[in-house]
Amino acid sequence: MKDCCWFTLGSLVALLLSGLAVAAPPTAKRGGASPFVQTDGASFFVNGSKFRYVGTNAYWLPVLNTDQDIWNTLGNISATGAKVVRVWAFNDVATAPSNGTWFQVVQDGKVSINDGPNGLQRLDTVIQMAEQHGLYVLLSLTNNWYPTVSNDTGSSLQTRGGTTEITLPRNYLSNDYGGMDLYVRQFGCQHHDEFYTNENILKAFKNFTSQVVSRYVNNPAVFSWEIANDPRCSSTLPTSGSCTTETITQWHATMAEYIRSIDPNHLISSGNQGFMCTDCPKLFPLNPTPPPQPSPAPGSKKRSVPVTSKQILSKRAESRRLNRRAAKLAGKLKEDGIRVRGRWAATATRRQQSQEVGSAYDGSYGVDSQDIMNIPDISFGTFQLFPDQDTYTPSDPTLNSSQNLVNSGVEWITNQAQSAAAVGKPLILTAFGLVTQSNAADFVPFNMTTAPYASDTCTGTQGCQDIESAIVYTPYGVTNEEQTDAYSTWLNISISLNLAGVLQYQWGVQNLTAETGTTISPGVTGITSSSETTGTTPSSDTTGVSPNDGYSSNTNADGIQQVMTTASQNIASD
Repeated sequence: MKDCCWFTLGSLVALLLSGLAVAAPPTAKRGGASPFVQTDGASFFVNGSKFRYVGTNAYWLPVLNTDQDIWNTLGNISATGAKVVRVWAFNDVATAPSNGTWFQVVQDGKVSINDGPNGLQRLDTVIQMAEQHGLYVLLSLTNNWYPTVSNDTGSSLQTRGGTTEITLPRNYLSNDYGGMDLYVRQFGCQHHDEFYTNENILKAFKNFTSQVVSRYVNNPAVFSWEIANDPRCSSTLPTSGSCTTETITQWHATMAEYIRSIDPNHLISSGNQGFMCTDCPKLFPLNPTPPPQPSPAPGSKKRSVPVTSKQILSKRAESRRLNRRAAKLAGKLKEDGIRVRGRWAATATRRQQSQEVGSAYDGSYGVDSQDIMNIPDISFGTFQLFPDQDTYTPSDPTLNSSQNLVNSGVEWITNQAQSAAAVGKPLILTAFGLVTQSNAADFVPFNMTTAPYASDTCTGTQGCQDIESAIVYTPYGVTNEEQTDAYSTWLNISISLNLAGVLQYQWGVQNLTAETGTTISPGVTGITSSSETTGTTPSSDTTGVSPNDGYSSNTNADGIQQVMTTASQNIASD
């Protein structure tokens, strides 16, 4: 049941859409009749028809132990109406393990590609079977996150407080597949952003990229190449201090041009979170720069313009005003300012905060998604939505935590759609997720090796308080119902704003074939495993569950699959 004082989706969308022009459908070449996915304006086309889709993430597909498990998983994904699955096309290690899957060794400044049956041939199988199920595969080439130092047996994971150490199998977490920081360490560097600027590292990454891209250059089942997942200036390793938005943008331009020189068939995207820098200089400015727009005549569409700091602050202020009015009418308003001559006034701190757009928009992460999207060899825009890990807008004190999460997502999606419309390219939400209370104990943030809510004393909780000798538990995460409602809201707003694709994070599967020493190991069901065995200990169990870093759909399978099915039907008919 939604609270009556929550700013309704319809009114919030109406507010955010003021000043946002929705791109008109293309009327030109319609993308031709190619079996490869192409773009025309803000849309995708394949075989001459417009292509919009709902999809999911299953980064772990190549590490499943049997072809049958891959086949069944892809079949279940396809049954929801999903059309695209996003997969890690990298699996880097410092030393070749004795068990499991790996694609590349990066060690002491040298690299070696594994083209064998436990290497890139596993990716071959995923792509082949996806095509047979009518699915496209979006392939990501590296990851910003690699906080663990894995070995043959697995990665060490600390629960909150460091009181318990758990060994999860290698590749169980999404941040345990190698990536940028592995290159940096193995090439003797110290700063994360040297991945973007060091010539030897760039050469090594280009080598891996060329091996993978050329392998599938003529395969129409590949949707696109994603240069990296969530690239930014810092990671587990610190930034050098010289990394700027221009550093990240230039690296994208270099890599996109390189991929295009190898593959003329497939689309290329960034994979970034969508962070903006509204006031940063651009390497690829919009040409011409859109001038200030007067109010349009009734019934006409306003020209798309980039997102501005002034617009962000104005919309937020109006949203807070409407929410406060609704809360006041409902008798739920808690005044938090100071009374001046009989009237409530904001405190100095609140006034100062209201004038800051926040780190998602000020270039703090070294990412300018609009500038990256406008690179000629970048085919479409990307962004992600993880309110558990990133802050997109200040919380509104008149709303509860779940409502704030949903509304911040709506604002984020709306601003991303406006930015893409200004560039004139398609836009996809490559990953979105919320941690539920039932998944909280397994939640490991992308930049961490700690499960912050897997405490021995307060399992799955955000905190424990001893009040009059009674323990009061405050669960972390949303309920399954709140997750389902949020996903439905975000999918609906994405469809209404003409996003070309939306991918849920992440798919979950049970009853997989388990083999000791592999990612799907006997007795491993996550951090909250009921078994004392680990991925390197023999067990009588013969089945396992898919990897889970806190977002698996296993804990809310019916709700998520129904939402995806409905959205797939809606986006196809829109």
